[in-house]
Amino acid sequence: MAVFDFDGTVISGQSGFLFAAYLYRQHISSLARTLRLAWWGIRYKFHLPQRQEEARELVVGALTEMSAAQADEVMCSFYQDVIAPRFRPEALAAAERYRSEGYVVLLVSATFVPIAELAAAHLGADGFMATRMQIANGHYTSHVLGSVIEGAEKPRAVERWCDEHLGAGAWKIVVAYGDHYSDVPLLEQAQAAHAVCPGPTLAKIARQRGWEVLNWSSA
Repeated sequence: MAVFDFDGTVISGQSGFLFAAYLYRQHISSLARTLRLAWWGIRYKFHLPQRQEEARELVVGALTEMSAAQADEVMCSFYQDVIAPRFRPEALAAAERYRSEGYVVLLVSATFVPIAELAAAHLGADGFMATRMQIANGHYTSHVLGSVIEGAEKPRAVERWCDEHLGAGAWKIVVAYGDHYSDVPLLEQAQAAHAVCPGPTLAKIARQRGWEVLNWSSA
């Protein structure tokens, strides 16, 4: 297995914050909601207490008045306009190299499923794991379905996917890529871990554990 984190690793930037700004520019989300998301982002950056579900609830809460199909169209437009140009060339090259060597390539992300599905296709991944939001009466609710695919949930999500598609005990994570200290639970499961443009906390952990640090270019 070759496993790639998405935000900050495969792409430059964080899709959640980019999506919040996009919704505000499109007059879909309010200034108050956007400011609440900014405050959440500050707490996240400085490792202060926060719920992972809160950011997703705030973002999708701006889409609950439209149908789920319409919301998915908004996510698709956001992906094409904002995310697609942000792919790191080195990430695309690495994924292509692993596929040519016979690896199964996976994308794992806390972003929403419609966005991750498009990103996985762009990356050429064999599968993806991402955060699912609840749908009721044809509309997204502001509730996460299951768990946010973040932190310790990332390796658990990889395990579920691999056991289902490859068989329990029939796989191993050979390489993994991440950019944030919350990716440590995933990276430490790999035989070879790579820290991509890491923040200070992950950079320190990478040095201590002998993980390779990669300074991939911004798209």
